Amino acid sequence: MARLTIFGPSDNQDRIAVSEALRNETVGGVLMLIAMVAALVWANLSPDGYDSARQVQLGPLSLQHWAADGLLTIFFFLAGLELKREFRAGALSNPRQALLPIVAAFCGMAVPAGIYLTVNLVGAGDLSGWAIPMATDIAFAVAVLAVVAPGLPPSLRTFLLTLAIVDDLGAIVVIAVIFTAAINWLALGLALACAGIWFFLQQRRLDKWWLHVPLFVGCWWFMHESGVHATIAGVLLGLLTRTSPYESNDPVDRWEHFWRPVSAGFAVPVFALFAAGVSLKPSALADVVTHPITIGITLGLVLGKTIGVFGGAWLTARITGAELHGGVRWREVASVAVLAGIGFTVALLVAELAFAGQPVEIDHAKAAVLLGSVIAALLATIALRICLRQRRDI
Repeated sequence: MARLTIFGPSDNQDRIAVSEALRNETVGGVLMLIAMVAALVWANLSPDGYDSARQVQLGPLSLQHWAADGLLTIFFFLAGLELKREFRAGALSNPRQALLPIVAAFCGMAVPAGIYLTVNLVGAGDLSGWAIPMATDIAFAVAVLAVVAPGLPPSLRTFLLTLAIVDDLGAIVVIAVIFTAAINWLALGLALACAGIWFFLQQRRLDKWWLHVPLFVGCWWFMHESGVHATIAGVLLGLLTRTSPYESNDPVDRWEHFWRPVSAGFAVPVFALFAAGVSLKPSALADVVTHPITIGITLGLVLGKTIGVFGGAWLTARITGAELHGGVRWREVASVAVLAGIGFTVALLVAELAFAGQPVEIDHAKAAVLLGSVIAALLATIALRICLRQRRDI
């Protein structure tokens, strides 16, 4: 059997998909950054006004819950579509090639969770937030990579995207299993019935929007009422969507092309606006930076993600005897691993779920997500710039 080569060149279809994802996620990352800054300014200049706006009731949900439970479903729907494509015709369709990003992603979830638990066991903190530093934010990570290191091999960008997609799948499983309390089985059954009809229509190639939109809304609402987090409906429907490399009007490609700008340009930034507002007053910051929750999340993102992702990739290569493709260096893989410590969208969502009803702990967790993400972004920028300089000097 030929020796496995990792980080090799992508085919033309993969390069097109990666390039389009980079463009959309880069713009989305910038918009998310703007929304995050706006949330911080608003929450600190007018904390009462910020909290009041989050609690404004629109129909059955508040603005805060519409953003977290409603708009983020679009984000998770896209994650489901990406997973379906990757499993069918992308980097995850070849078991040998898929092993590296899968192992790297799972190690990149396990090590941060272990660091968080260790810190909070030693510091007598709250163990509930162990899942917060597990998530990588695709938009922010890809935006940093595209802006500061455009000259790196495309295979490293593909690795980061695939890693983040598998990371999202892990976060989805955690949300579905860990943060689901009492289940309304009738509502869950109705949600699954909507998903079953969606799958049937896909197999029959009935792609009419007026059939799928009501099914999407129905599946989302029944999932919300069941007690399972509503965003799981988006992932489920994305995975049940038909895709084929031989179909000219592939619904996965068509719907992703339509919905990705909506997610990156509206849904995720609005979620960030209503989720990222935390107090930056000196008295609050002094407590935050010394709290076990904050230390555990920050170290989990900055150290845990880097060690887990790089360690998982390196160990997989050593165990399987795989070789790096010519031109790719392990220090470049390590620099990309640092990027995985940028956790934002899913990390903030998990923070609200993990510490539901505990506003002080939620603020500590959110502050840690912001702090850890900023540190990881700065360290990754420095490391990536060094890698680019070394490439030019060769």
